[in-house]
Amino acid sequence: MPPAIPTPGPASDAVPSPSPTAPHGRRPGLVMPVLAFCGMVVAVMQTLVVPLLPHVPDLTGASPGAAGWLVTITLLTGAVFTPVLGRVGDMYGKRRVLLASLGLLTIGSVLCAVSSDIGVLISGRALQGAALAVIPLGISIIRDELPADRVLSAIALMSSTLGIGAAIGLPVAAVVMENFDWHTMFWASAALGLLDLLLVLWIVPESPVRTEGRFDLPGTLGLTATLVGVLLAITQGSDWGWTSPRTLSLFGASVAVGLLWGWFELRTASPMVDLRVSARPAVLLTNVAALLIGFAFYANSLVTGQMVQEPTSTGYGLGASIVVSGLCLLPGGLAMVALSPVSARISASYGPRTALALAAVVMAVGYVVRFFTSHSLWLIVAGATVVSSGTAIAYSALPALVMRAVPVSETAAANGLNTLMRSVGQACCSAVVAAVLAHVTFVADGRTAPTLHAYLLIFLIAGGTALAALVATLFLPSDRAGSGRGRLRGRAGGTVTVSASVTAARESA
Repeated sequence: MPPAIPTPGPASDAVPSPSPTAPHGRRPGLVMPVLAFCGMVVAVMQTLVVPLLPHVPDLTGASPGAAGWLVTITLLTGAVFTPVLGRVGDMYGKRRVLLASLGLLTIGSVLCAVSSDIGVLISGRALQGAALAVIPLGISIIRDELPADRVLSAIALMSSTLGIGAAIGLPVAAVVMENFDWHTMFWASAALGLLDLLLVLWIVPESPVRTEGRFDLPGTLGLTATLVGVLLAITQGSDWGWTSPRTLSLFGASVAVGLLWGWFELRTASPMVDLRVSARPAVLLTNVAALLIGFAFYANSLVTGQMVQEPTSTGYGLGASIVVSGLCLLPGGLAMVALSPVSARISASYGPRTALALAAVVMAVGYVVRFFTSHSLWLIVAGATVVSSGTAIAYSALPALVMRAVPVSETAAANGLNTLMRSVGQACCSAVVAAVLAHVTFVADGRTAPTLHAYLLIFLIAGGTALAALVATLFLPSDRAGSGRGRLRGRAGGTVTVSASVTAARESA
């Protein structure tokens, strides 16, 4: 690969070095660990209540449908707040918005810890979901503040925290459920959120990079209405009926509002989402791949625990405890931690497009393993770990693909949109998995249970989705195209080569 030759961009895109007198710039070596820890805590919150869900009706007196909202509301608020807070961070300060997101996480955790009322619990989970914006904000701060030789590896770890936290959250929550009062896990999450706030205040500097213009309130409302309508229809469609008037009305209204929102965004001077940039193949296909990867990743998390907990009377279930089922995903979480720097090296040596293609292949292979090894606990764990390994490489490569194609001043917003696409993929996966497990059933020992073929069908669908992500990746601009021109910039003007796409993005921005 040709050596990287720094190419000066427009003055507005230069990344200034932190002021030598800035009080928060004295510990640059701790910025990455602190941001990664914040991302891990936020990601743990996304899966924290999954082991609790079957017990919520007995613990709170709520209906099973209301209990399901403890997951649904987090998905909805995360999807809405992630791109919005990313844009706000680009405009008004990423550290400032990062602190606000962690504050929402802490307040939401306290609400859940002090109450057993389902309404209060749902409200607290809504605030916890809003904190998902920490991931793209952290990635943007890394790009602005770290030296160039550390940018790719740091971004890889920060992005992977979304999967690492999800894998760790399930067994931790299961252990708490088995040994302590269920409110304990919310008190623990509140303490971790407060610790995150203090660490960010102490360690993380405010980024000097800003996007000019006014905040697009109409665009924000339009995006919110569109996302809520689509995701609500997807997550509730299996309960309401996919052809019910309520579901079809939500889909129809979302399409209408989305078209009107797009028309407005193309005509406003400072849009919430720059659709012209988002429509470029380098950005659009990366977001499509993110949606598909999110789907393929989430299937692994959703079905592994349930599958090993199925009773032995089904002929395939292992009758495992809730703790054992949670621990099945822990090796995958550890693999994601170990593979984050490996993925960064792959992206640095061969390009993030190559890394993402490799990730999609690994995930597909993992589902092939899962398809043929569904009767042994250790082989189930092995297959789940292979899928998680591919997810680690994918989640590490996606931000690098986004940032090589957008202006520096739009990093948080663009990564927020990419994280949103992963969330949409997870929502679609949740709906598909619920539909398959609910309809491909049989009666075993007097109870209705999913058949083994239901799980195998899910593995086929998820593996096919990973291959679809591979196809989308292969249509991305080549990693070799214009190498030596486009770069990710690090602190003090350093550069690390990824592609020429960012240069074109700057010229047209």
